[in-house]
Amino acid sequence: MPSVWAPEFSCTDIICCVLFIVVILGYMAVGILAWLYGDPRHVLYPRNSTGMFCGLHILAHAYTHTHTHTHTHTQPCIVTNILPILRYNLTFQHTSCNYVALFHRAVSHMMSTLFYPLITFVLLVVCVAYWGITALYLATSGIPVYKVVALNSTQDNCGQISSNETCDPQVNYLWCRSARCIFIKYNNEGLLQRNLFNLQIYNGVAFLWCVNFVIAMGQCSLAGAFASYYWALNKPSDIPTFPLSQAFIRTIRYHVGSLAFGALILTLIQIIRIILEYLDHKTRAAQNPCSRFLMCCLKCCFWCLEKFIKFLNRNAYIMIAVYGKNFCVSAKNAFMLLMRNIVRVVVLDKVTDLLLFFGKMLVVGGVGVLAFFFFSGRIRLPSSNFRTEMLNYYWMPIIVVVVGAYLIAHGFFSVYSMCVDTLFLCFLEDLERHDGTMQKPYYMSKNLMKILKKKNRGPKNGEGKD
Repeated sequence: MPSVWAPEFSCTDIICCVLFIVVILGYMAVGILAWLYGDPRHVLYPRNSTGMFCGLHILAHAYTHTHTHTHTHTQPCIVTNILPILRYNLTFQHTSCNYVALFHRAVSHMMSTLFYPLITFVLLVVCVAYWGITALYLATSGIPVYKVVALNSTQDNCGQISSNETCDPQVNYLWCRSARCIFIKYNNEGLLQRNLFNLQIYNGVAFLWCVNFVIAMGQCSLAGAFASYYWALNKPSDIPTFPLSQAFIRTIRYHVGSLAFGALILTLIQIIRIILEYLDHKTRAAQNPCSRFLMCCLKCCFWCLEKFIKFLNRNAYIMIAVYGKNFCVSAKNAFMLLMRNIVRVVVLDKVTDLLLFFGKMLVVGGVGVLAFFFFSGRIRLPSSNFRTEMLNYYWMPIIVVVVGAYLIAHGFFSVYSMCVDTLFLCFLEDLERHDGTMQKPYYMSKNLMKILKKKNRGPKNGEGKD
């Protein structure tokens, strides 16, 4: 590494770490409350005129064992319902090609990094599922309210029944044959019910923060692994054992606060964009051309700001993984480093983006062609019982396969993209901090040193191995 690795804690890291933990604990408490008081059957199943669920037999019996506050009795009822073109000189062209070869070698030495997107995917699925289930249970947390009504108050002792008397739909009023327990409304007078809107907002904000944190954790972990490859003077002998695992443990142990701070900034920008979209939707009918233009400008500005924050966060996480400093210092150092090398940034970024785009299209196109020939019956597997006649419309499975292939390719190529960005920042740091002497040798590959006319002098000459 360029210096002894020593994480630097700051007030921002500690405060955001504590705040993030408190938000997570509160998020869990909201989920527990929603599960205790919610009843998703309110949106999944219809009710009859008395408020009873229709068509539930076994499900209603099983549900009463877990939700004792809701007692239902099943009644029969009928329900009717173009990349930019850049000109650059020959030196940058050779640098780009050798740089691309460098990150291919980095990934080949750490094949486990290709499977890390699966961890990120699982964590994102957990976040989305928890958010959806919590939102559903919160939206259905009102308890049904039933009141007894006498259809014929002159019959027997029915005149004694009060219209404000609550009842249990499972209880029969034998002393008044015309009495019926009628569903009136859902209870909205409890503390939980009065704060449902606030809890839904909390659910959404916590969800966005968790999603951005999971993505940040993946980026920082991968950056730490690839940085350990670059700063190994003799490759691969100096590469640490299990570099991805070590980088992940360092990230969780030291940098939760920094990652939470970066994720919080991005979350706030996304919340503003959601508010603007909501206001635009609600006031679209009353907007004049001037207000519509102003709203469009605001949405465009915050879209650009979100893209810039994502770019800044990504490079800040790389510097955090390399030097262990807090988020603000890392973001500043990464931004200034990129600005001092803006020409290299533009050239190499576009070259690698083009190569990664072609890689995705090659994978998706190949899978799409194979899916077309398979589902259209043009090729058959030896032991397959599948027949084209079994499909009414074979384009639908082809579309599903192509979309799935793109998502998988995007996940795996994101590892290469993170490798490119990490090695590029390390490369720029190597050029600025080292001069090829015995005390400060270059860590870049021999090919890059040859193209840039750099070399390691003294006994360590040529030790920057591929």
